[in-house]
Amino acid sequence: MHTAGEPVRIVTGGYPNLPGATILDKRRVAAERHDHLRTAIMHEPRGHAGMYGVIPVRPSLPGADLACLFTHASGYSTMCGHATIAIGRWAVEAGLVRAEGERARFGLELPCGLVEVEARLEGERVVAAAFESVPAWIERRAARIDVEGHGAAACDIVFGGAFYAILPASRLGVDFSAGLPALTAAAKAAFAAARRLPAPVHPESPDLSFLYGVILTDDAPAPEISANLCLFGEGQIDRSPTGSGVTARTALDLLSGRIEAGVGRRFVGPTGGAFDATARRVEPFAGHAAARVRGAGQSVYAGTSRFVVEAEDRLGDGFLLFASETA
Repeated sequence: MHTAGEPVRIVTGGYPNLPGATILDKRRVAAERHDHLRTAIMHEPRGHAGMYGVIPVRPSLPGADLACLFTHASGYSTMCGHATIAIGRWAVEAGLVRAEGERARFGLELPCGLVEVEARLEGERVVAAAFESVPAWIERRAARIDVEGHGAAACDIVFGGAFYAILPASRLGVDFSAGLPALTAAAKAAFAAARRLPAPVHPESPDLSFLYGVILTDDAPAPEISANLCLFGEGQIDRSPTGSGVTARTALDLLSGRIEAGVGRRFVGPTGGAFDATARRVEPFAGHAAARVRGAGQSVYAGTSRFVVEAEDRLGDGFLLFASETA
């Protein structure tokens, strides 16, 4: 599948059962024992440097009907909104969860926690899906970064299921209309600078305590339609507006007083695909004022594949000619 152009490769069979009492236990087992399977299905020749994937696993949290791990070309994500939107369609149309009339609702356990997913149907077809995020908060405001080639700038570190460094491209002296190569180069430099800051700390799990991505934004004031470009992992370009990044941006708007609870905003990614996000409410979470955000979008099917790795294939575990799309 894909959501706003960002791939969602869902593993429906052939992956080994992952032991572990929690989903984070399963995530560690996947990384330590089965990472060759991630690279085989994410990397060339079966994938590419921008590939993204989903590994369904057995849920462990109360209220969870399904559970999933997220994979990409360089590792494992803790949250992914664009893939969650795709799962919202796939799970309903595959019969894994039941619809009631024109709606289907289910709990989806992810490494960042439990999210509530809602799918809207027309007949038997899901035409849109939405999720309510885990608590999202501002970890650090106006953090100073020294960006090579661009000088000093300030960014906000925000958790939206994963930690992002967020700043307008204009702070780097780059107009957002400059085009993807210029924006990507600036985002790569900003990401490297932000990674030199002390690592953000998740109050409940060390597994989530790392900077996952950087988001460059335009200068549109909230709640006007806004564009962004996200780089994550080791430099993958998100084709979509980035669901967890949109969650983080909306939380930043709400907790900074730019919008009020109940206000929605549309975010556009580099393909022109859009997600809609609504700030639902503010609630306490582990010492933070945290926002709950509803993100929504639409996914489409791209095909079905069956992959084979022959014993004599020395490239069977996959390869990348470049470490990232920005190399």
